[in-house]
Amino acid sequence: MLPLLRRGLYDFGMDFYDLIVRMEQAQISPRPVVGAIVVVSGLAVSFLLWLLYVHHASADFAGRWMFLPALNALLNGLCAIALCVGLYFIKHHNREAHRTSMLLAFAFSSVFLISYIVNHTLHGDTIFTGHGSVRTLYLSILASHVILSMVALPMLLTTFFFSLTGRFAMHRRIARWTFPIWLYVSITGVVVFVFLKAYAY
Repeated sequence: MLPLLRRGLYDFGMDFYDLIVRMEQAQISPRPVVGAIVVVSGLAVSFLLWLLYVHHASADFAGRWMFLPALNALLNGLCAIALCVGLYFIKHHNREAHRTSMLLAFAFSSVFLISYIVNHTLHGDTIFTGHGSVRTLYLSILASHVILSMVALPMLLTTFFFSLTGRFAMHRRIARWTFPIWLYVSITGVVVFVFLKAYAY
């Protein structure tokens, strides 16, 4: 069983590497792809806003899968670490290690998004019960986190597209903005969890 699993993971890794090489060699026009990224990101953000502010969770799942918020915070933390490691590698001109780190960060963010959707589908939004200056601070962090996460999604996908298609000059130009926004969103995701852990959960 274990050798088959290893073989499957190896084949998946090779197929993914081949896909990256093909994308780098392909002459894909960026304009329609970036347009598609903006449309898809807009639909994703619209769905998340509906999930947060319109959808009402069923009471049947109250008390179940309560580990999801902690899992989300862990994934955000791992993403932030992978981003910092990726920055270190590119500063030292190690492109392959940089690419691996950034793909790992993207994987952490992708799993986080799935877990986040499942958590809010089952449990709905969590009310922060703090008052005074603590509440003001929490809402300020939460607002910046939510707004920048909406901005980060299309920027992140566009940055990866430029990298995977070998447009490194364009990749560097947008990555200098994508990186701090993505890192801020990941770190504040953990901070929001800490606030909710202290006052709501």
